[in-house]
Amino acid sequence: MHVESLPSLVIKALRRASGAVTAPRLAMVLLAVALPALFLSSVQAAAQPRTQLTAAQAADQVLTWNADNSMTAYKSTPESATAGPATIVFENSAATGNTTGMTHTLTFDTSTPGYNHDVSLNIIASPFDADGGRHVAQVNLTPGKYRYQCVIPGHGQMIGELVVTEGGGEDTTAPQVSAQVAGDQNAAGDYVGAATVTVSASDTESGVDTVEYALDGGEFAAYSAPVSVNQVGAHTVTFRATDKAGNTSPVGSVAFTVVAPQGEDTTPPQVTGEVTGDQDADGDYVGAATVTVTASDTGSGVDTVEYSLDGQPFAAYTQPLSVNQPGAHTLSYRATDKAGNTSPVGSVEFTVAASQEEDTTPPQVSAQLSGEQDSAGNYVGSATVMISVNDTESGVATAEYSLDGGPYTEYPSPVSVNKAGAHTLSYRATDKAGNTSPVATLRFTVVAPEDDTTLPQVSAAITGTQDWAWNYVGSATVKLTASDVGSGLDTVEYSLDGQPFAAYTKPLSVNQPGAHTLSYRATDKAGNMSVGTAKFMIVEAGGE
Repeated sequence: MHVESLPSLVIKALRRASGAVTAPRLAMVLLAVALPALFLSSVQAAAQPRTQLTAAQAADQVLTWNADNSMTAYKSTPESATAGPATIVFENSAATGNTTGMTHTLTFDTSTPGYNHDVSLNIIASPFDADGGRHVAQVNLTPGKYRYQCVIPGHGQMIGELVVTEGGGEDTTAPQVSAQVAGDQNAAGDYVGAATVTVSASDTESGVDTVEYALDGGEFAAYSAPVSVNQVGAHTVTFRATDKAGNTSPVGSVAFTVVAPQGEDTTPPQVTGEVTGDQDADGDYVGAATVTVTASDTGSGVDTVEYSLDGQPFAAYTQPLSVNQPGAHTLSYRATDKAGNTSPVGSVEFTVAASQEEDTTPPQVSAQLSGEQDSAGNYVGSATVMISVNDTESGVATAEYSLDGGPYTEYPSPVSVNKAGAHTLSYRATDKAGNTSPVATLRFTVVAPEDDTTLPQVSAAITGTQDWAWNYVGSATVKLTASDVGSGLDTVEYSLDGQPFAAYTKPLSVNQPGAHTLSYRATDKAGNMSVGTAKFMIVEAGGE
């Protein structure tokens, strides 16, 4: 395992941790990273397993340990296993709850009496290692007990036992699966109103893995709870189960019929429509009208409600419909019950009138700057722009701004500008009638809090698998880290093998065999720039 410098680990941990970096939080991160780093720098771990496995290498039995921020216990561990080949997975990452960057180990005890000592395993995992904290190893377990622990100083309570029993041979037997239909039945055996299908599965060897069902020839879906079927008619539910050894049962099925309650339902639902909204003296709806459709059925019950606006195709009705297009409208509606009876089509007619008089006046919009200013009127450190909009007719729809000629962006809250230099902020507003105000502008200058002449700190870390000559095999990953304690970091850029500099946003993977030179630089908000260079060699995998 490559052990990075303590400052780099601290920077990574601070960046990975969510929320503000308070003094207590900083102390926690420093302890979480510093102790393991100091320990690992003086103790060589056993060969670190890699995470990439071929299908032929992976064992059928997978045992997983997870770790998080705790120094007293693993997050999750297996309790038992079967003798024979096993895949050990140890994950200590953000995905398992490690938010501080803390390093853990999974180390099998090879000296304490009373335990098996035939597995030598020492996995070191950190969210920031080359494998992202997830490591995999192949071992062969024998019957008995194994003792495992975390050997990081201060983590001594992270300890446990794994009990291994004799294997029972390969499981080639499919699970047993059955289904039962329940509900109120009539004299003919049909289910009245609804039927509930319960699927049961068992497997005495490797155990049940999944249970699935399909209704009336549909796609199989995961079965998690009894299935209720209330659609009137004949139905078939098919089902199957798969065990943890991959054996799938033959498909079973149950057939049944659901009928409407209280005898044969031949009565269609009752359905009505109601229009609401502000009306003028002519009865027209001002601005918009809302149509609410209500349906009821005392027999089998309402199944679907549909509507059609102005002759459009019928669509499912799920909530009241708002119509704001000025003009005359007709909304048609219908309902169908669970016995298949459909009501006659009903309709409501109404007219929507434009609200008030036509609004042709754009909004009033203004902007105000605030922040600490120097004697020249420049804003020290940052400037905050607050935009105010007013429209007394149709009302404000949107406010937008553009900084330094960039695209317009919706204005949701005051805009803070902290980049040193001269700036121009343009702004505009649009009302609900579509009128847009003339574009207005503010010009201002932001200067660094002090005369910042200190260069940013920037460094590069290269990771990957290396051969005996320190060449990187197959590929190398370059990660840049930069900071600035003065005016603040502005940009980080890199150039690979003499190419033009480009913005650095994430670690760079290089897999082209040969010698490489990566130049990098960082610039702070006061314009100070620092540069660096990293050279490395990549050789093809499998080469000498």
